Amino acid sequence: MVDSLWERRAELSPEDAEARTAVVGAIDLLDTGKARVAEVSGGEVVVDERAKRAILLAFKVLGMARSQVGDFQHHDRVPLKTTFDGVRVVPGAIARWGAYAAPGVVLMPSFTNIGAYVDSGTMVDTWATVGSCAQIGSNVHLSGGVGIGGVLEPPNAVPVVVEDDALIGSRAMIVEGARVGRGAVVGAGTILSASIPVIDVETGVELARGRVPDWCVAVGGTRPKEFPGGTFGMPCVLVIKRLEPGQRHDKAALNEVLREHGVNT
Repeated sequence: MVDSLWERRAELSPEDAEARTAVVGAIDLLDTGKARVAEVSGGEVVVDERAKRAILLAFKVLGMARSQVGDFQHHDRVPLKTTFDGVRVVPGAIARWGAYAAPGVVLMPSFTNIGAYVDSGTMVDTWATVGSCAQIGSNVHLSGGVGIGGVLEPPNAVPVVVEDDALIGSRAMIVEGARVGRGAVVGAGTILSASIPVIDVETGVELARGRVPDWCVAVGGTRPKEFPGGTFGMPCVLVIKRLEPGQRHDKAALNEVLREHGVNT
């Protein structure tokens, strides 16, 4: 049904009750975790294009509606999420319908957008943002002010993925379909996009673009690049330490690693 609606999306409107029923049913599956926009399979991120199309169609078939939470007035097409079984939702946290938070998740005052998936044991800390369709693993800590980018268009674009047991430092930005591997630590203020190179400082080898490997400590850095106007530092991400698989994040030890490399903690 979603595929056929997508083919005639230009003619859809909130007056199309049959289309609205089909789209609401598809988004409900995302909201309850029975479906998800993307997941890691065989080491690669596999996108469910139909799920993303359902989200885009929601903006065609849902009308604007007023709602109120306490003294706060809202006027939007997408309502707030209402199912939080086993989730701790601190006052000030906002999650939109179509986002899934598994039992054991903690949402501090933060924002989680439609299509996002947040797995069990993860904390979305104060003023962090989980963008549309972002996939966050279990036992992840998104520290204060972290920005996890969203992606809706084009429909087959890969969303941001943060895998199990990762720690994302304060004010870090993970955007444009970038991926953080399992157990990785991303230092405060690091910016990782799909085009930013990730470099191993021990070898100088570029490991990938837009992907931090499993079980490592990575921080933001620069590398020189020649331009007609001179040599300038271009952003990159530096892998400064490898962790043992399963090694827990001891904050004191991590801070010492960062200090050894002259990184602010």
